[in-house]
Amino acid sequence: MSAKIDRVALVIFACVTAFPASAQLLQRKDLSYGMAKTIAENALEDCKARGYAVSVVVVDRAGLNVVALRADGASPHTMSHTMENARRKAYTAMTFKMTTEDFIKDMATRPVRREQTTLPNVIAIGGGVPLKAGNDVIGGVGLSGSPGVDEPCVMAGINKVKDQLQ
Repeated sequence: MSAKIDRVALVIFACVTAFPASAQLLQRKDLSYGMAKTIAENALEDCKARGYAVSVVVVDRAGLNVVALRADGASPHTMSHTMENARRKAYTAMTFKMTTEDFIKDMATRPVRREQTTLPNVIAIGGGVPLKAGNDVIGGVGLSGSPGVDEPCVMAGINKVKDQLQ
């Protein structure tokens, strides 16, 4: 009888240890619409206060648009370009987990960065910032239409939710 109990115990032990740890669900933080909207609106307002009518796009961790806003008074000749540039900046920052300014700087020492600009949706223009919850990149924010001020406007938007990104 004890041999039978030993075999049953061995089978149970084998079954319990046979399930790989990778079969567990992932736990992660994801970007909400409300947070994306807050970031975009505040980035837009910060640029407006600086005298710029811009476009801003927030993408999630998959690079999909969550929010895309265009300020009142944005030039009709540039609004489609600024919206597309903002989207690509957000995507690039999310994909490479760095600001687009850092991506540009990386091009000087890592030639592969220049080659990566030929990938769909990637752009080497400043104004894209990865959105991080702790060290986990959960999205990206891109802004276009305020030369030299795009990234500071983005940071003003991100700073409005900074306490929620811990």
